[in-house]
Amino acid sequence: MAPDLQRQLLPGTFEHALNDLFESELDLSHFDARFRNDLVGASTYPPSMLLKVVLFGYSRGLVSSRALARACVEQMTFIALSGDSQPHVTTLAHFVSVLGDDIARVFGAVLAICDAQGLIGREMFAIDGVKLSSNASKARSGTRADFERQAEKLEAAAKAMLARHRQSDELPIEPDLSAKEVVRAQRLERDAQKIRARLATHPHDRRGTRGSVLKSNRTDNESAKMATDKGVLQGFTGVAAVDGKHQIIVEAQAHGTVAEHALLLPVVKAMAPLLGKDSVLSADAGYHSEQNLKELAALKVNALIADNQMRKRDERFANQGRHQATADPLHDKAAQKRKPPKYKPADFIYDAAAQTCTCPAGKSLHRHGHACQYNNRIAVRFQGGERDCLPCTQRARCLRTPEKTATRQAAFFGPLLADRIRSHTEKMRERIDSAEGRALYAQRLGIVEPVFGNIRHNKRLNRFTLRGRAKVEGQWKLFCLVHNIEKLTHNGYAKTAKH
Repeated sequence: MAPDLQRQLLPGTFEHALNDLFESELDLSHFDARFRNDLVGASTYPPSMLLKVVLFGYSRGLVSSRALARACVEQMTFIALSGDSQPHVTTLAHFVSVLGDDIARVFGAVLAICDAQGLIGREMFAIDGVKLSSNASKARSGTRADFERQAEKLEAAAKAMLARHRQSDELPIEPDLSAKEVVRAQRLERDAQKIRARLATHPHDRRGTRGSVLKSNRTDNESAKMATDKGVLQGFTGVAAVDGKHQIIVEAQAHGTVAEHALLLPVVKAMAPLLGKDSVLSADAGYHSEQNLKELAALKVNALIADNQMRKRDERFANQGRHQATADPLHDKAAQKRKPPKYKPADFIYDAAAQTCTCPAGKSLHRHGHACQYNNRIAVRFQGGERDCLPCTQRARCLRTPEKTATRQAAFFGPLLADRIRSHTEKMRERIDSAEGRALYAQRLGIVEPVFGNIRHNKRLNRFTLRGRAKVEGQWKLFCLVHNIEKLTHNGYAKTAKH
């Protein structure tokens, strides 16, 4: 007797909740317009079945389409979810790569169910991102000048190889080696032609927000080089906005940029319908900028965005240095030579009444500029003369780059102006340094970091397997969807089997 496949999905499990959602709760009719085998034919495979297989595989750390296809043949739970249809590896790979906006609609529908179940509190939201490699080659990144040099180098290598091959025609040589030389030269020429073709189709360098030249990538031009604690990678940043009540991901996006502060506003605007008047949004220092704070104030979003100096101002982190790793004492027991500290403005003798300044070497500096204003403070600037600074024996302690800088400058600031306009950064600094601000911001770490730990460690997402921002964002939403469905399962969704 054939087993009842539905009985393999036990109530209270992730696979049971997954099957219940996609069979009875979600409307997936928008998939049918895309996945048909003819103009009027039915879908080749039900999109609900393919989604169940992919999501359950992602929940078990199976990201490869080959692994998913093999599981549909060998593992009973996959067989039950697929109805023993055994989709081919190419079918699964194509389905994941073309989800596009459809998966965003599924993500929103599941989010609505989470809200109906009371899992979204709307009190505290935390935004953060994780940098992951993608299906792109880091070695194929560069500017137009870099690509020109690479093409010239490949062409020169191919010519040299062919020249050696022609010289050896008169000498006895093994046929296999001769053929390999020709194949290598042809491959080098093809690579050079690809670079030349890309240069022809992209006549200009990519530009950043400030006009600087950005490196392009010939494998995936929408990805970016990103510096992490484990080195530089070529990939995307997966950004997630997480609600504090049950750690539901309310917004998920992927961006190929190294500037984290540029990712904040797109996420905030996308999650605007969930923000209430008492909602608080938090993010770390990577998302801090004066422009972002100005935009959040214009949108009337109650936010706590840390700055780079927040921990230095917090007395609770005064002794954090003792927890940092120290050098191996057995590596080098010799006393390390310490460089003398640089001279600071406090080491200069400034007479406010006489408006004079004397450097640590006893030389007088002349007044440079009048009534200069920096950060709403009046500053008095002084600069040394070349006849005093150039021959001075203390240049190494007075200047950061004595080989480039001729003279030393020093500025002395007065009190804050009474009629000054306070910047948004200053307002945020005062708020986040308050007792209430510290208590609220401290919740951020416990809200968003466990979510990334679940997706990266438990679900084994260590890299994106697709190319292009749209495809990568679809895969990132799939993993975030798995996380939200798990939350539904753990909070009692569809515990009893439906007959």
